[in-house]
Amino acid sequence: MAFSSNLNWIPLWSALLTVFVTRVNGIDIYLDWNVSLNDGLIPLLEDQQACLYHKYIPGPLINATTDDVVHVNVFNYMDKPLLFTWNGIQQRRNSWQDGVSGTNCPIKPIKNWTYVFQMKDQIGTFFYFPSINFLKASGGYGPIRVNNRDNVPVPFPQPEAEFDLLIGDWYSGDYKHFRKMLETEESAYDVTPDTILMNGMGPFIDSDSLWYETFTVEKGKTYRFRISNIGGTLSLNFRIQSHTMLLVETEGSYTNQITLNSLDVHVGQSYSVLVTADQNDADFYIIASPKLLYATGIAGVGILHYSNSTTLAGGAHPSGPDAFDLGFSMNQAKSIRWNLTTGAARPNPQGSFSVSNIALSQTFILQSSRAEVNGQPRLVVNNVSYFTPDTPLKLADHLTNGTGVYELEEFPVQSVNFDTLYGTSVVSGNYRGWIELVFQNNMDDMDSWHLDGYSFFVVGFGNGHWTPDARNTYNTIDPVARSTTQVYPHGWTAVYAFLDNPGMWNLRSQTLKNWYLGLQLYIRVYDPDPNPAKERPPPENLLFCGLFEYQSLAPARHRHLNH
Repeated sequence: MAFSSNLNWIPLWSALLTVFVTRVNGIDIYLDWNVSLNDGLIPLLEDQQACLYHKYIPGPLINATTDDVVHVNVFNYMDKPLLFTWNGIQQRRNSWQDGVSGTNCPIKPIKNWTYVFQMKDQIGTFFYFPSINFLKASGGYGPIRVNNRDNVPVPFPQPEAEFDLLIGDWYSGDYKHFRKMLETEESAYDVTPDTILMNGMGPFIDSDSLWYETFTVEKGKTYRFRISNIGGTLSLNFRIQSHTMLLVETEGSYTNQITLNSLDVHVGQSYSVLVTADQNDADFYIIASPKLLYATGIAGVGILHYSNSTTLAGGAHPSGPDAFDLGFSMNQAKSIRWNLTTGAARPNPQGSFSVSNIALSQTFILQSSRAEVNGQPRLVVNNVSYFTPDTPLKLADHLTNGTGVYELEEFPVQSVNFDTLYGTSVVSGNYRGWIELVFQNNMDDMDSWHLDGYSFFVVGFGNGHWTPDARNTYNTIDPVARSTTQVYPHGWTAVYAFLDNPGMWNLRSQTLKNWYLGLQLYIRVYDPDPNPAKERPPPENLLFCGLFEYQSLAPARHRHLNH
């Protein structure tokens, strides 16, 4: 429906109402958000518009439990279309709610639309963000928790409290200016962020910061930090002065518990760590510093404050690993393994199968590189730079089998196209088959790749070019299952995914400029069975756009959210 209001004072985020309705298989959570751009209170002393919630970043926490159903009614008070995507939420049988350009028509200015999605069989730490128009560069992100059911204990003592910590790089100036810079080769590939934010706040004791983040703890207590890198460019090393961290979870998978002095968190990744307040009452630095960056003075700095502290944090920041030591980073990544002994919602229920004896039905080898396409700086996968059509792929798939919007199987999944070109890349994934995805990074920068709709098993990392012999180095015993993985410069990462979730699923670089410049494709996982228990029909409030702007939705049975 349309609505009107005075737009001058509304912050980007305004959580008008939260309602909980109990049901047998969880609860229904109802959220109303007002969304606009605001040039009021921003993280730094800069003249820029930012995506704010009640004058602050980040947006409201979505705090849910396994199998809860979340209804988010988004009111778009901006002057441009808007979509949100829910990073790591699998949208089981329901890619209609995924919130990317290939699945959804955007919410038009001065309109609203309600997302309805279930946290089906999931637990863990995630986040959401605006997925179109480069808006993520101006904020608009927020945390998601999916808690265990009461009868499913976590594999560690219950912490005293939980803290959500969203870390990420930030650019001064308007996001539209940053987007414009990507149109020229001189600036498209080498734009350096200005600072690192923690929960939308600038660094501690920084002349440009309006405020900084503080977490208050009590001596002797243990706390769970849910950390997500919501930035657009930089991998970050996270650490807390004089404290160790116990890694316990990443993106819905409980990990083998390892003690760390610091943790690399790459763009789009989420982790849970336990921190025990075991030092004398004082204040301590919390640091997020960039990887692979020569610039000094760019770091996120917050404070861990003991409740009885009378001593301010001071002195030099705690040092982390060499920012260019990729061997350290890769070895740490290989040490993060799945905890196979705990019970929880998981993509691979314990005992149902093992990735050590699977039969692969498909292998995609995806090579990323820079290129010029039609005189414009672009990024390409196998020499194809993704072109975003006005019509969502999922909508075209439903109404015309994609005719007029995309052609299936035009994208080369195991070879590099001879010519560099634009393409609306859609490939078939074999329903209920195992796929091997090999991400080959031919660039000088770190990259991250994410697959909507699934958790994949990260089986291998390596330097140089991947060959079939690299499979001999894979960890197929206890690879961690997650939805975002890093790919090291001039290196490769291999993952396995079991394609049991029908839909149209975005496979993309999580690095914002890479995504914008063409590093993405879609995997169409098709199940011909019309039973809505396999894939849900379109929602009753389906939006139409592009070729189908004036289309109406034919009546269909069973449009309710099945459990």
